[in-house]
Amino acid sequence: MTITYTAFFYLFGLVFGSFFNVVGLRVPKKESIAFPPSHCTSCDRQLTALDLVPVFSFLFLRGRCRGCGDKIHWVYPLMEAVTAGLFAFAFWHFGFTPELIVAILFVSMLVIITVSDIAYMLIPDKVLLPFGIALLGLRIFVPLDPWWDSLLGAAAGFLILLLISILSKGGMGGGDIKLFFVIGLVLGTGGTLMTLFFASLIGSIIGIIILRVNGQGRKTPIPFGPSIAAGALVVYFFGESILNWYMTFWT
Repeated sequence: MTITYTAFFYLFGLVFGSFFNVVGLRVPKKESIAFPPSHCTSCDRQLTALDLVPVFSFLFLRGRCRGCGDKIHWVYPLMEAVTAGLFAFAFWHFGFTPELIVAILFVSMLVIITVSDIAYMLIPDKVLLPFGIALLGLRIFVPLDPWWDSLLGAAAGFLILLLISILSKGGMGGGDIKLFFVIGLVLGTGGTLMTLFFASLIGSIIGIIILRVNGQGRKTPIPFGPSIAAGALVVYFFGESILNWYMTFWT
């Protein structure tokens, strides 16, 4: 049954991944997530069921709109597939436990902010606020050990990123700062500090690759949200194992 439920969560993630694309692209522009219905951003043709099958429509249509033939952005199928994989892994990792609810909400938030940051270099408060409230409430019923570590982690994440922003004179966006507050609620103090380390490492690698491929200068702005999301997920699912390995390695 575990495999069956994992497959269910994968399909569940595919559907929600498509919806998260809409949220991540429309909310920063202050557009409704329901109206108008999904449409091609080039020719404005309303999409049909054939165009809206997550991942498979992109492959079937060879990455182009059926109406105008314009290319469909790679972010759409990528985030659908990523969401599906993360939902399935979350169930595989936690099973039917209260922490699974935390995991699904945490993954959902990180996928949405990744989409919005890639598209607009913006992490909307309208995304962070509802998820932050929901995750804070959940941590009351599904607490860390000790229970106050969520609050300390949130404060630490916010203040550290704020300090970095001040010292770098705006090098860290306000959305990144508030995102770390929410991450602290989920991961606690140690997990938040680990997330900052992994996010910086991932961001540096991605930044070097992008700058080399595009031949741009070092001051070219690169969204940091996706790296934060990746680092947070690594810590959330594997942080304890990584820490145990590290401690064993040095003892």
